[in-house]
Amino acid sequence: MNGSNRLTEESSSSSQKGEHTHHHHHDHNHEHTDHTPVEGESVHPHIHSEESLRRIVNRLSRIEGHIRGIKTMIQQNTTCPDVLLQIAAVRGALDKVARIVLDEHLTECIGRAAQEGNIDVEIAQLKAALDRFLP
Repeated sequence: MNGSNRLTEESSSSSQKGEHTHHHHHDHNHEHTDHTPVEGESVHPHIHSEESLRRIVNRLSRIEGHIRGIKTMIQQNTTCPDVLLQIAAVRGALDKVARIVLDEHLTECIGRAAQEGNIDVEIAQLKAALDRFLP
């Protein structure tokens, strides 16, 4: 990165091309009323606590800020090892969010599907998701 102004110029020009952020609030306590599964949709009511959603969204917001910090580091020609360390930190933080989501899915969604008798569909969807998620 040091001595590589091309990367810095590309980062600067791309950041000037209409980059903006949106802040949306969505009510995530919702239920799917049609129980015919669509690809990627669960067959059970998809309900998570507001507290759980808030914690996950807060973690993602911190990760988002960290990524912006890495972008700034690149633009300022920060040393490559320092940038790589920050990228590793973001990877670790994303892995932690994934573990939280998976844990909640196993305890809440899979548990609810087991009670409702449609666990086979939920397990199949989880396996498909894990196939895409895991390297």
